[in-house]
Amino acid sequence: MTVKIEAPGGRPRYLQLATTLINEIRAGRYPVGSLLPTEFELCDQFGVSRFTIREAVKQLVQMGMVTRQAGVGSRVLRQEPVTQYTQTMSGITDLRQYAYETSLEIEGQALLNVDGDLADTLDASPGETWLHVWGLRYTKAHDAPICLTDAYIAPAFRSVTGIRGRMTRALYAVLEEEFDVQITTVHQDIQGVVLDKALASRLGAKPGSAGLRLERRYMDARDALVELAVSVHPADRFSYRESFRREWQVPV
Repeated sequence: MTVKIEAPGGRPRYLQLATTLINEIRAGRYPVGSLLPTEFELCDQFGVSRFTIREAVKQLVQMGMVTRQAGVGSRVLRQEPVTQYTQTMSGITDLRQYAYETSLEIEGQALLNVDGDLADTLDASPGETWLHVWGLRYTKAHDAPICLTDAYIAPAFRSVTGIRGRMTRALYAVLEEEFDVQITTVHQDIQGVVLDKALASRLGAKPGSAGLRLERRYMDARDALVELAVSVHPADRFSYRESFRREWQVPV
């Protein structure tokens, strides 16, 4: 899958509204057990279509914060999402939102002379020196990490200084700022995996349980690899959702 950079304004409106509703539930405007305003009332409040409101409320339902019942409405179940983290993607700006909503605890970094399979994966020449950064990613709703991340940063950017501690910024955003490089395309591959004993131990998961492996390649305007990030998630702590917008016309 390839994600290209999108126009400013970025996140779909329904995701913005979902964030607003989540914040208002957390703040107690809509207490647990109460009903959200009706679709028509929310349409009036936000000045948007019923479709946008339905999609926004659907996000809360999928997060386990709200339940919908025909003829009754949308009732608040809890103030915080259930422990599984759902990442919604419709463009590259959602990667920044993902970094903001979670935190990456950097455990270490080291220069690495790549060779063998890793050199092939990075499309690098054996002996090139890349920066290897690794750590665990957390959400506020779960004490256990939602993934283990290994990032490999190209030699031209290996002197980066802003990657340390607990981060709520995307690594690629730090590289863009420090080196005046622009990420224009992200290639993503998703694969189901089984967590071996070592991975399960790092993640506090059960050995042999299901996992999800995400590999993202961050490319610059010359289509050169700037960063490769590989994240492995326990399946019960993470799900992935994409949004597609129809851009063609049906012949009449």
